[in-house]
Amino acid sequence: MLISEKISNKKHLDDPLIQELFLKFKENNFFIQSTRIGFPVLWINRDILLSVIIFLQQLKNPYNMLFDLHGIDERLRLHRSKLPKADFSVFYHLISLNRNKDVLLKVFLSNNDLRLPTITNIFPNANWYECETWEMFGIVFTNHPYLRHIIMPKWWEGFPLRKDYPARATEFDPYILTKTKEDSEMESLKFKPELWGMKKKGLNSDYMFLNLGPNHPSSHGVFRIILQLDGDKIVDCVPDIGYHHRGAEKMAERQSWHSFIPYTDRIEYLGGCVNEMPYILAVEKLAGILVSERIKFIRVMLSELFRINSHLLYISTFIQDLGLMTPVFLAFTDRQKIYDLIEAITGARMHPAWFRIGGLAHDLPKGWNILLKKLLKWLPKRLKLYTKVALRNSILVSRSKGVAIYSAKEALNWGVTGAGLRATGINFDIRKSRPYSGYEHFTFDVPIGNGVSDAYSRVMLKVEEIYQSLSILDQCLNHMPEGPFKIDHPLTTPPPKECVLNHIESMIHHFLQVSWGPVMPCNESFQMIEGTKGVNSYYLTSDGGTMSYRTRIRTPSFPHLQQIPYVIKGSLISDLIVYLGSIDFVMSDVDR
Repeated sequence: MLISEKISNKKHLDDPLIQELFLKFKENNFFIQSTRIGFPVLWINRDILLSVIIFLQQLKNPYNMLFDLHGIDERLRLHRSKLPKADFSVFYHLISLNRNKDVLLKVFLSNNDLRLPTITNIFPNANWYECETWEMFGIVFTNHPYLRHIIMPKWWEGFPLRKDYPARATEFDPYILTKTKEDSEMESLKFKPELWGMKKKGLNSDYMFLNLGPNHPSSHGVFRIILQLDGDKIVDCVPDIGYHHRGAEKMAERQSWHSFIPYTDRIEYLGGCVNEMPYILAVEKLAGILVSERIKFIRVMLSELFRINSHLLYISTFIQDLGLMTPVFLAFTDRQKIYDLIEAITGARMHPAWFRIGGLAHDLPKGWNILLKKLLKWLPKRLKLYTKVALRNSILVSRSKGVAIYSAKEALNWGVTGAGLRATGINFDIRKSRPYSGYEHFTFDVPIGNGVSDAYSRVMLKVEEIYQSLSILDQCLNHMPEGPFKIDHPLTTPPPKECVLNHIESMIHHFLQVSWGPVMPCNESFQMIEGTKGVNSYYLTSDGGTMSYRTRIRTPSFPHLQQIPYVIKGSLISDLIVYLGSIDFVMSDVDR
């Protein structure tokens, strides 16, 4: 079946990729959607989905990373007259690192035929994405190796991200735990290896099964991993996620564009303002808002403070996982100094919710520069101490070098970003490759590995990244621009209080902004940033209302955990602990 609508967006017609696709698959098989995403969005028929993806993967400069895959319930979308007819759609976000370009493929589906072919044989990291799309929307991926619940419990009924699924607990019937239900739940807790795709016996021995988690101190959060062991050698393992799914993407559908900001802090709860950045920038794209250089610099400064704080926790807990206790106490002392500065600027510590659409909650306070200067003087000598005392310790080095190795190709296959990808020798840091919020004005280097990513190289890259963040903070200290901290725009934050108390127009505007929230134009936008643990992004769809129609949050920890079995098979249990410590993940970044 061909797409009958004519191409409505001429913007990307000159893109060489579009020309190559038209030449290979014919122009009438594509519909180019007009968006504010910043790269081509192509609607295609599912009959050519596999062919198009294979073609993109086999180009001279291939689209060699599946960055994201998920679904959208299109049924209640009011402003889609210029789009192909669809009840649901599934999008495939592909990245070409050589080209430094993206493409978004969308497949339209009708409610009575929600089927798509799996692409796990092309991109192995599609496995979990397809599972999550199935359990959230009910879209079946044929020939998937093991389509199952990974976020929701196995007994869950209904598809939470469909528009007809309740968004509040009060919309459900009261929960009643019957004896039958309790017995069923207790029975489901029994471990049965065959349900996890594991065998009880091998050719020469019986296997042992070890349940690691979900509260094991080495698992960095509520994370469970089932190990199939032959002695102390890992034959197979299955990561088990979904222990504190909080439904952030569903919540976004009932929060105003402003009131969703506090939720973003808690996606990756160690990142604070770093998590606010992609959401705020994506909303500003929707609204067509351009902010001042001062706002950009302050946002960068807060982001780098949180980046250092997150890296310090990661480095010290990695050292602790390998048996050294003192550095983690020293690092928490340093982290408190950073939190003191953050609190002085924002009024909060871990979750400031301080960035605003079109600006910031308020301007920098007097004396911020003095506190920052003290911090910049303190931290470098502490980093040298960590390196000298712990990271160059011969036992730690021998325990982590050569452990959990993967190559650049393998990293791309599994959607690895951040230090894990750069350790393989690939120079891909969003702050440099695709500058945002004024990062193009800063001078800093991107630490790169020597071609192989192992546990030790990933940790040492994070140490170097802290030094680069300190350099960025020094430039913020010495070159902070003048200007407003909030842009005068009808879709930004409410007007200042003194205006509200003196002008009736401002009071009305304030009332509407606070009670209803701004009405964003109908469109789609996208923003990716270099988060603390890899690339984080927000894909927003506005239907012309005061709330988001669809908010897709792509986090780095989700694909990083999916990669674990591929990397660790054949290793020892002790190596798994080292590997987990080197990934740098938190489960809030996975379960969303």
